[in-house]
Amino acid sequence: MKNREEIRNILNTVFMLLALVGVVVYFAFPAHHIIGLVIIGIALIIKVAEFFIRFMF
Repeated sequence: MKNREEIRNILNTVFMLLALVGVVVYFAFPAHHIIGLVIIGIALIIKVAEFFIRFMF
């Protein structure tokens, strides 16, 4: 149980950091919108993984 909570916390932290970096890249570098969206997309995939860990196991 404790291990699962630690994994969820790590995934949440990674999600928040990637989302923040993605938004900064998207708005700070107008020529690199696609890179910002890719980073945000990766963050969303990590959040979905955390969601499944929370409700499925």
